[in-house]
Parts: sequence; C-alpha cells; structure tokens
Amino acid sequence: MCIFCKIVAGEIPSNTILENDKFIAFHDLYPKAPIHILVIPKEHVECFQDVSSEIMAEMTPFIQEVATMMGIDKSGYRLITNNGKDGGQEVNHLHFHIMGGAKLPFGHLVDEPQKSL
Repeated sequence: MCIFCKIVAGEIPSNTILENDKFIAFHDLYPKAPIHILVIPKEHVECFQDVSSEIMAEMTPFIQEVATMMGIDKSGYRLITNNGKDGGQEVNHLHFHIMGGAKLPFGHLVDEPQKSL
C-alpha cells in the first residue's frame, strides 16, 4: 500500500484541508511555496497517464474549491502533476500540487540546470 493510500485509510495522519468521498487535499510536508497543497483521488490511480476522464471531471471542481478555500483563486496558483519516473513522480499515486501564496518563479522546481537536451 502506497503512502497516499495509507493517508486515505487513516493509517498516516495528514493536515487535511478538504475531503469528500472521492478526494482529499492536505498540506505538503515539504512545501516549495507559501501554500503547497496535495490533492489526490482516494481510489489508487498510479499516474496521470492512467486516470480516467470521469475522475478528472470530478477532480477539477474539487481542486478549484481548494484554491478558493486557500484564498489563491483570484491571485493565481500553479497546478502540477508529475507523471512517471522521468517526469519526477516520486509517489506512484496520482497527485496534484497546488502551489501559491506568492509570485512563483519558474526555475525553482528544477534541481540542476539542464546541460543539454
């Protein structure tokens, strides 16, 4: 069972922002912005490539509600999902990062500059 499934099951505590029967939003343990929330489906979905359009259709208004609750719906926020190992996905459970609360620079997500493509 992955770490996010353990959060959904209540085996690991989280600082929950919003929850319903299909999704949960909680604070990231290692924030990269003043506001950094993770949103996950309660159903285990490995990655974005595997998610159904039905789940995404329901997840979209949930993410928008979280942004509104956090007060960043008007000022703006970054919404990120990493897909697969080469995309930087560290937990193999679909999750979206909602990051905001300040003007976010573009390069802060890159650990090392690209040497060449």
